[in-house]
Amino acid sequence: MLGLLWLIPIAPLVGFLILVSTEGRLSPRNVSWVGVGSIGIAALLTGLIGATFLNSPMEPFTQVLWTWMSVGGFAPQIAFYLDALSLNMMFVITGVGFLIHVYSVGYMRGDAGFSRFFAYMNLFVFAMLVLVLADNLVLLFLGWEGVGLCSYLLIGFWYDNPENGYAARKAFIVTRVGDTAMALGLFLLFKHLDTLEIQPLMERASENWESGSTLAVVTALLLLGGAVGKSAQLPLQTWLPDAMAGPTPVSALIHAATMVTAGVYLIARTHVLFSLAPDVQLAVGMVGAATLLISGVTALTQTDIKRVLAYSTISQVGYMFLALGVGAWSAAIFHLMTHAFFKALLFMAAGAVILALHHEQDIYKMGGLWRRLPVAFWTFLIGACALVAMPMTAGYFSKHEILLTAFDNGPSGVGLWIAGVLGALLTAIYSSKLVLIVFFGHQSTKTSEKLDINLHVPLVILAVLSLFGALLRIPLDSVLPEPAQGEEIAGWAEWVTNALPLIGIGLALLIYGTRSISLEHWLTKPIAERLQRFWFDGWGLDWLYDRLLVRPYCAIAKLNHRDVVDFLYTGLATIIRGCHLLTTRTQTGQLRWYAASMLLGTLLVIAIGLFT
Repeated sequence: MLGLLWLIPIAPLVGFLILVSTEGRLSPRNVSWVGVGSIGIAALLTGLIGATFLNSPMEPFTQVLWTWMSVGGFAPQIAFYLDALSLNMMFVITGVGFLIHVYSVGYMRGDAGFSRFFAYMNLFVFAMLVLVLADNLVLLFLGWEGVGLCSYLLIGFWYDNPENGYAARKAFIVTRVGDTAMALGLFLLFKHLDTLEIQPLMERASENWESGSTLAVVTALLLLGGAVGKSAQLPLQTWLPDAMAGPTPVSALIHAATMVTAGVYLIARTHVLFSLAPDVQLAVGMVGAATLLISGVTALTQTDIKRVLAYSTISQVGYMFLALGVGAWSAAIFHLMTHAFFKALLFMAAGAVILALHHEQDIYKMGGLWRRLPVAFWTFLIGACALVAMPMTAGYFSKHEILLTAFDNGPSGVGLWIAGVLGALLTAIYSSKLVLIVFFGHQSTKTSEKLDINLHVPLVILAVLSLFGALLRIPLDSVLPEPAQGEEIAGWAEWVTNALPLIGIGLALLIYGTRSISLEHWLTKPIAERLQRFWFDGWGLDWLYDRLLVRPYCAIAKLNHRDVVDFLYTGLATIIRGCHLLTTRTQTGQLRWYAASMLLGTLLVIAIGLFT
């Protein structure tokens, strides 16, 4: 059964090729069968292969298909590597991906680009599967760039709106910054370790590099740069909120469940390098802590339901980075899985609300929807409870493990724990705010009569997974080391970890529910208005980048509109044309001119011979 591993990424690739080659000539029904069916086949194969693998000794399995290229001593292969970590990612990509594809049939029904949408989605799933199954970092980088391309295509899917095109370009360019750092890291690794096959690379790094060595630190920093870009962490997180310009299923699949967690997977897969660079590993945790706090505060000020969830995604990926920073590798992947369940659920439930309200996304133009959209309400509520980490939900177990492991990791870990519990408080407030305003606020927009059944079934399944998905946890002790156990966790720390989300819910109820606490007096003060605007704009990072990078670049481009580099080539062409013109002038057709030219040439040759 393991020999069929190659069919898992091939299935969505075949679906993409069929949809592209037919150029939209298939009926919507047939497009649905191809687009959804290919992912369904991949999910079925993942289940069968996963069951076989989990019932075996769980020894890593490598499947070599062919040698990609052979240049000198560099011969990367098209090879897939299956272990507990890649299997965990495959379950998320194909399982959640299949449900989102089913949902997309109802959400995108009637759209002029229906076939094109599923072609892009299939291509994305193929690239993501290549990324997590890759046996070497070159093939991983191919999948890495593939998901970046698909993200660009899907964010700008409705390209007739210039703002969507801008958001797509912004995502593509910002993530390229991180990708460039990652590529430099790969060059450095190959130069000093002579391989990019992941397992031999980790072995050679641990054998040849000492802990804290310069090479280990530099390569880990460069890989962190790639992870920060793809996973939308500080300082490269500005692209993700704007990426909400794409259709809601895109937000659910790419920008919540899979692609933005690719950076987490990369760090976990190369954990040996980060263990050899303890300062960089701590930096990973600090980046995550800062990101989750900044994004949590920003989410409080947003009015677009998808942008609230976007900042929530940035914040939750920050928790995964925090976990990686304290060595809780398995907990980070565990939270990656549970987050895929409840965040995909939240985006899809929000999408159902948006469709019912005729594509209205302003939360203050919603309200009173708990009766009119009961399926969307109850599933959104369950997803919000998992996001807040309410006890007995899937999100509780993964986030709880991260925070307590951080507390048990010494003084630096306690600092990260404080950031984590404050982030949990913010998460509880903005999540409760969403539920209260969208579903219990004053009704201000009429809703559609009925939503497609394709929207409801995936919501119910993901709601069940958001409650009980923690039972599906795959043991990763054979792949990832467990964090060192310290002293017994203090009872007060565990109490605070559990209590702060509940306190956040209580505050939200008092502020946005019963209105017992009014903030109007404070929010109308000039300093509060400026602070709220500052948070709303993402702490001014877009403004800063615009002044430091975008405007100077545009000014230089304007000055260089004739392209200085081309002067060399245009000058050479001008000289050649001039010489050609002089040569043609000598061709007069007059015999005396030709005879005189021959005589002068002969005299010149004789003179050269005499004087040299």
